[in-house]
Amino acid sequence: MHQPELASQFMVKSLVTLRPNMHVFDGIAHLLKQNITGAPVVDAGRKYLGVFSEKCCMSVLTAWARAAAEGGRGSKAGLQAKDFMVRKLVTLTPDSDVFEAIGQLLKNRISGAPVVDSEGNFLGIFSEKTSMQVLISAAYEQLPTTRVGAFMNEDAKRVISEETSLLDVAQVFLDTPYRRLEVVRDGKLLGQISRRDVLKAEHPLAKHVRSFDPSLTGDSWAFHRSDDQMDAEEQALPSPEISSFMDQNAKTISPDADFLNVARIFLDTPYRRLPVLDDHRLVGQVSRRDVLHKAHDLMAIEPER
Repeated sequence: MHQPELASQFMVKSLVTLRPNMHVFDGIAHLLKQNITGAPVVDAGRKYLGVFSEKCCMSVLTAWARAAAEGGRGSKAGLQAKDFMVRKLVTLTPDSDVFEAIGQLLKNRISGAPVVDSEGNFLGIFSEKTSMQVLISAAYEQLPTTRVGAFMNEDAKRVISEETSLLDVAQVFLDTPYRRLEVVRDGKLLGQISRRDVLKAEHPLAKHVRSFDPSLTGDSWAFHRSDDQMDAEEQALPSPEISSFMDQNAKTISPDADFLNVARIFLDTPYRRLPVLDDHRLVGQVSRRDVLHKAHDLMAIEPER
């Protein structure tokens, strides 16, 4: 690699932001419309307040979806994984070259891809996060191998069956840092479900509870606000504003954070994006994809023919 660059040199400055007093369901709809996985929350002076992410969305929708289902109003509650999983997938093999695999993620604008053998058996996931290990290893030590099989994630917690219910899928996303779950039958990969797929399936439930039915607010519910928060926070259903659900403790960086340190943060934490703050004001954002694009350029990887 060349001389490491600073966050200020490769951060994205034009961002979609949300206001703290926006209705939480409007915030969810805004993320879906903009096709983004999260957005910084700022005040009128662009002072950074927190992040409203897919995990925040998943938590609030799941709480009300369960309440709606218990009250007989959840028309989507009966959905199973097979009903909304994505079947057409970009896949890799364990012998694929890691740098070519990174190029495939960037080319297809996806954050990860299943790794399968020649018979279609699911082996693991090669993702933006596992790619961070490739970048760190390439920068600090000679890579022992460039095969995808050495860098994929094989955690069995990310595997579900085709009969898994929509709400149970959402709960797995809340209990793990993963952004996608693989649907597998007898070891064979059938499809994949992302957090976004769940949000699209659950979002119509919002109309049933948009008025915040008082009968739902008396109980205690488990909320996850952060990808870094594995233990749920028990509380009554809060006010319907984004400020009640945003992650106020999300990891942030300064404009002078260098490239390799940013990659290390992405490797060591579950975050997909890092707001860049200068004196508490939002000046930009760096995502895992931004880091991969920069690494792709620095390593001068030839484009696939």
